[in-house]
Amino acid sequence: MLDRRGVRGIICVVILDFDGVVLESVDVKTRAFRELFSFCPDRVDEIVDYHRRNTGVSRFDKFRHIYREILKEPLSDEQFRWLSNRYAGLVVDGVIASPFVPGAEEFLSGKQAKAVFVVSASPQEELEYIVRRRGLTSRFRKVYGAPMRKPDAIREILAITRSLPTETLFVGDALNDLAAAREAGVRFAGRQPPDDPGRFTGEPGVDAAFPDLHGLARFLEREPC
Repeated sequence: MLDRRGVRGIICVVILDFDGVVLESVDVKTRAFRELFSFCPDRVDEIVDYHRRNTGVSRFDKFRHIYREILKEPLSDEQFRWLSNRYAGLVVDGVIASPFVPGAEEFLSGKQAKAVFVVSASPQEELEYIVRRRGLTSRFRKVYGAPMRKPDAIREILAITRSLPTETLFVGDALNDLAAAREAGVRFAGRQPPDDPGRFTGEPGVDAAFPDLHGLARFLEREPC
């Protein structure tokens, strides 16, 4: 990708998704969706499949879609609050206990970027709590969660850091993350989990794809800030 001068930017700002990029917590949330919607056993497989195909999307948007398009029922404010609170209760401790994605802890301990941020679909307060409980607060300049949209968070980071989009890399594990990077105009690298090694194969706008964060470290070593 070329900057406004026609020169490929050196990556100085790294933005990480959280689940599946920093912590191996994706399965925690998949199990939570299955438990959360166990009250409709004839549709739960379809619901879990929808969740898996839309990692990187806010749980709140998922709840609305599930009721509107799968259950085809109205979603009351009371039921929405129950779903939100119950889901948080199912996932928070599990996410906190999740291991690092291989290479993530080492990457966060290094100095391969002048600034590292988190942009996640998890709710802001919950995300900050998990990051604090894992002792990672000092590793990130700032963390962004829902309800802020990922492209809007990325744009705010560009403004804060005064970095060019070509100097900014968003690392995600979902096609929705790639879409957010495209919308905000920044570069993108994909973390492809072992069970889906071709997730980003053939997708335009992907600078690199790797199975773990060791791959991210090696990628950035080629473009030191």
